[in-house]
Amino acid sequence: MPLARSIMRSFGLAALAFTAVSSLAADAPTAAARLNAVDAQTQVLADRVGTWDVVSKFQPTADAKPAVITGLVAERKMIGRYLSEEMRPVTGTKTPDFTRIAYLQYSAIEGRWQYVSIDTRFPVGIMPAYSFDQGKPEEVTLEFAPLAFVGTGAEVDGKMLRSNLVVTHDGKDHDIVRQYWTSSDGTGRKWLGVEYDYKRRR
Repeated sequence: MPLARSIMRSFGLAALAFTAVSSLAADAPTAAARLNAVDAQTQVLADRVGTWDVVSKFQPTADAKPAVITGLVAERKMIGRYLSEEMRPVTGTKTPDFTRIAYLQYSAIEGRWQYVSIDTRFPVGIMPAYSFDQGKPEEVTLEFAPLAFVGTGAEVDGKMLRSNLVVTHDGKDHDIVRQYWTSSDGTGRKWLGVEYDYKRRR
């Protein structure tokens, strides 16, 4: 009988221990929940929510004169961990109507930034970009997947371009987004193809 009681006591202690571990496991957040939580990088994005006036510069080739486009507005909001941005001309401006949509987020599982944009002005398709690391709170550099630029003439140019995206936070009310282009023609020439200068509306 003492042996039987000892065995039963051991089984009872084991059952209590299993129940306690199971309870802790049930209360612990899942990996997905932990990675979806607001972190420092996501807070940086949340701080950019609002309405921004934008001035754009566009230089399609290394030798072209940059075109300056004013009268643009960007609406930014958070969708989960994603900073969503929709840019368009302000009503009443002479700029032809277009929509540019972009999403930026920090992937906690990959330890890098992810970005994607579409722009109805250019038939280049969906444009994804990724950073190599976390970057700095005030600046992140991402690399676009290579894309074929249609060109500006009457015929399709179709030259492949390599491009990066440099996102700079110059204080809480000023952002600059730059795309440096390198044409795949063997010359290695690099120039500032696109620049967006954002100022927060107050």
